[in-house]
Amino acid sequence: MPASPLIAIVDDDAGMRVSLDGLLRSLSYRTALFASAEAFLESVPAARSDCVITDVHMPGGMSGLDLVTVLAKRDPTVPVILMSAFHQPQDADRIQESGARCILGKPFDDQTLIDCIEEALAA
Repeated sequence: MPASPLIAIVDDDAGMRVSLDGLLRSLSYRTALFASAEAFLESVPAARSDCVITDVHMPGGMSGLDLVTVLAKRDPTVPVILMSAFHQPQDADRIQESGARCILGKPFDDQTLIDCIEEALAA
């Protein structure tokens, strides 16, 4: 039997990572959790992820938008879902042009995220 899809969760908020981990595991997805884009990119799951969910704004290093750019160069077939609690006008164009499969404003409901993941994996 093939392994279930691996979903990488990249967010500096530990509570958000744990919450998404629980939700996705309850749906039989495998998960890998990262506190930063840099930690994700340096990991083995970075090359094996079937989908990446990342926060747009992470302090101190790469943003989620930067991560989307790097991933698009490495493997443009890996879908990315962006999440953001802060809608900064200067990011609006980059977010829309990022190539992300879904863009979710925090807070979002579980079903919206599930729909985005299913759509991203089916594409």
